[in-house]
Formats: sequence, C-alpha cells, structure tokens
Amino acid sequence: MGEGDTPLVRSRQLGPELGCSDLFFKLEGCNPTGSFKDRGMVVAMAKALEERSVGVMCASTGNTSASAAAYAAYCNLAAWVLIPKGEVALGKLAQAMAYGARILLVDGNFDAALALVREFTKTNPITLVNSVNQHRIEGQKTAAFEISDVLEDAPDYLFIPVGNAGNITAYWRGFVEYHQLGRNEILPKMMGFQAEGAAPIVRGEPVPYPQTIASAIRIGNPASWKFAERARDQSGGVIDAVSDDEILEAYRLLASREGIFGEPASAASVAGLIKLKHNGLDLTGKRVVCIITGSGLKDPDMAVSSAQADTVEVKPNLEAIENAIMETLPAR
Repeated sequence: MGEGDTPLVRSRQLGPELGCSDLFFKLEGCNPTGSFKDRGMVVAMAKALEERSVGVMCASTGNTSASAAAYAAYCNLAAWVLIPKGEVALGKLAQAMAYGARILLVDGNFDAALALVREFTKTNPITLVNSVNQHRIEGQKTAAFEISDVLEDAPDYLFIPVGNAGNITAYWRGFVEYHQLGRNEILPKMMGFQAEGAAPIVRGEPVPYPQTIASAIRIGNPASWKFAERARDQSGGVIDAVSDDEILEAYRLLASREGIFGEPASAASVAGLIKLKHNGLDLTGKRVVCIITGSGLKDPDMAVSSAQADTVEVKPNLEAIENAIMETLPAR
C-alpha cells in the first residue's frame, strides 16, 4: 500500500540550538495509515494469507488497530481489534472504524487486551498481528535500512519512543544486520524513552495502571521488554523516562520550529534528546536521528487542547487586517 521509504529530514532549528549540526527526523507518519506500524503489518498480513487465516486480530492503543484494519481490508480479511475503553485517541479509532474492523472495547488496559488476544488466537484460525508476531519486527527493521542508506552509515545516536518495545527491537535488529553485511561501519546507541507514568522498563517492574497523555505508549508491561533491554545494553544506550510536560513541550517545538506535526508519543524521542542534552550529553560532531513514529492528525483533540494559537478577531476591512499584521510583524 506504499509503506516505507519515508522522509529523513534534517533539522533546521532545533539541531543547531542543541549543539547538534547533524540532527535528522525520520517521518514515519508518512506511511499509509499515518504510523510506523504499516512497515510490520504488511509482512504480518502477507504471512496470514500464506497460512490461510480467516482473519487477523490485535490489541491496540490505536495505531496497530488502524494499520491492521487497513491491511485486512486491502487483503479481504476480517479484522478484530481489542481496544482499552476510553484510552484510544479519536483519530485512530475513527480509522479502524472506517476500514471496517470489528471493534471490541475492553474494560481494562492494553496489557489486559493483549493477554486476551494472545489466548484467543492460540486456539482459533486467526492471526495475531501485534508486535509479538515476529513478522512485524521483520517489517519494521526496514526503517533502519533506509536511514543507513540515506546517511551512508548508521547514526551515532537513535532516539525513539518506547511503548510495547517492538520498534526499538526492530531498529536495533536492522542496524545489526546491516553492520553484519558490511553496509554500516558503526552501530548507533539506542536511546529509548518511555513516559514517566508508563515506564515499566525504567522502573524495573510492570505498571498496573499506566498513565500518560501519549496514548500510543501508555503500556505497563511491554511485550518486547527483554528485547528492548538487549538493544539498550548491546548498543551502550539508555532507556529513560520523560514527563508529560516534557513530551508536550517537544510536541509543540517540533511543530512550531520544524514544521513537523507528530502525535504526542512521537515527541517522546525529541523530549528525551532535549532532556539528555540539558543533562550534559555532548552532541558535538555526532549524527543523531529522532524517530517521529506517527502523524499528529492521529490525535486531533490533543492538538486543539494543547495548541498555543495566536488568534485575534478583526473587522472585515483591509485597515483592520493591516493593523493586526503590522503589530506582529517581526523587525528586520
């Protein structure tokens, strides 16, 4: 459906301000359903067809459900998605509905929904398409290939949000495989960031009731926990936490300074970069990539509620327009 080959764009303002002249953003919101999930879903769906599944099923905080529903529609497969009641952004839920998925609202969190999906698909001819399905990881690792091809090597640091931890697992796998093939000379430090209220890897224990405005990473017991720790440890990176305030500040900065509108969870990567820079990380001469995992249009309510819009009411005449503009015109 056109997944992959997403833009890798150089920072115009935030990079120089952070002392990093080689800062890039990987815009995964440019995938067909607006998030990185499409990379893995196309492989998982192909394998479901090979296995003659009658349908696919997933638990989701939103992005997986949208992707699964879209690819199921394309492949003429039935799709069932289990969604935590009241915890999914409206834009993502609307996508799953539009694509024709059967939506089951679970009175519980994501972890409870995923446990139900795993149990159900064990005994039914329906394919589980969450990232515990290793075909998903195989598809998602292609983003690491693309970054390496564009930069002609791996970056020094890769900053990435961490929710269910499949994506940090996939990127590390991709970079390692390219290195083994001689396509990369270096391996990046994997810098993963969870939200403070949903940071089980940072805490070292599951979070029964995860809370964060970044709904895509509101996960208390990541399915790929051990793989994420392996990526962190093997690369010499970190998995840390950022607050909701730090996420929202990065969310606004991305939009207002770089023209990049990512969903709140996407901004966790940039929030982590800013946090570590303020804590003394020296980025001089380093090449850094931040993964922007999904489009800001995924969560329109958050965009409206957190926007610092500069609006003024004017009368319908040219003089009023001129006065309003001249008052705010930057000095040359």
